[in-house]
Amino acid sequence: MTTLNDVAKLAGVSTMTVSRVVNGSGYASPAVKASVNRAIAELGYMPNVLARQLRSSRTQTLALVVTDIANPFFTTIARGVEDAAHAQGYAVMFCNTDESVDEELDYVRVLIGRRVDGVLLVPATDSSKSLELLRKHNLPVVVLDRRLRSGEVDEVRADSEAGAYLVVRHLIGLGHRQIAALAGPEAVSTSSDRVSGYRRALAEAGIDAGTQQILFGEYTEASGHAMTERILSASERPTAVFAGNNFIAFGAIQALREAGMDIPGDMSIVVFDDLPQGWALPFLTVISQPAYEIGKRAAEMMIERLASEKPIEARTVVLQSNLIVRQSSAPPRATAFRPAPDLANLMENPA
Repeated sequence: MTTLNDVAKLAGVSTMTVSRVVNGSGYASPAVKASVNRAIAELGYMPNVLARQLRSSRTQTLALVVTDIANPFFTTIARGVEDAAHAQGYAVMFCNTDESVDEELDYVRVLIGRRVDGVLLVPATDSSKSLELLRKHNLPVVVLDRRLRSGEVDEVRADSEAGAYLVVRHLIGLGHRQIAALAGPEAVSTSSDRVSGYRRALAEAGIDAGTQQILFGEYTEASGHAMTERILSASERPTAVFAGNNFIAFGAIQALREAGMDIPGDMSIVVFDDLPQGWALPFLTVISQPAYEIGKRAAEMMIERLASEKPIEARTVVLQSNLIVRQSSAPPRATAFRPAPDLANLMENPA
């Protein structure tokens, strides 16, 4: 196995100099660095990372814990985390909890044992037991996408309430008065915030709260399908659906097609979360969250906290989302509704 001495002999420098170049500590001239790096490449030398970690008590590893890695929103977040971490010399471990509190706790216990330097967490519920465990072990945490009731932790997320308000106002501007909200779990902040935005938009438009149709379920295709079947069996069907995320929308669209309904002719549908280019259903009107930026900012905040020699107070970063109007939303067929002036302005300037 190639050693530090082998590299030093080939490069014509001392082992101390090779160590400085490898570890990025101390001064070495550009010419010396180039010579050492050529020797490393030629010999295939691999630094003893484990020994370095033991000396520094750091593993240069972050963990990203998400609730559904199959969801393109979270895969895009993961890309942002990885790019920002890699730029600062950190590796990233990925964990998927399937929205399970028990799986989340299991992963956190493993990560503590693996001595990761910090955890980027998408919590399964608003009151996370995992956070308590991580705090007991003095492990830094940044929460992504969601809010925690306990506070006192770095958070990076999009404004779910404002995004939902904007896209439901878009439907109201088109003339819809019967709008169903298909939400995720009631105990998850993104779900409750999006329902709050839905309610605010309807209230401002003077739509009676008694006509609101709100169903809480899971952020899954199966849940979206089941909730859509329920609204279709109601005595008064809505003319539009607001889906709480893209997977709920997939299930809703399938249920509408099985019922022989045209989108948007028989039912408009709008969605929280866009899809990457190349995915199906490019016609959806969506609220697009800055998923890559959420991941990138969260990783940068974590690395800044790890590098700081002084305590940093908890910070909250709330990013704005964009309304993208496509073909899945249209005026309801059986109405001659004319929007009020302020809503007409919103229709003319949806972004």
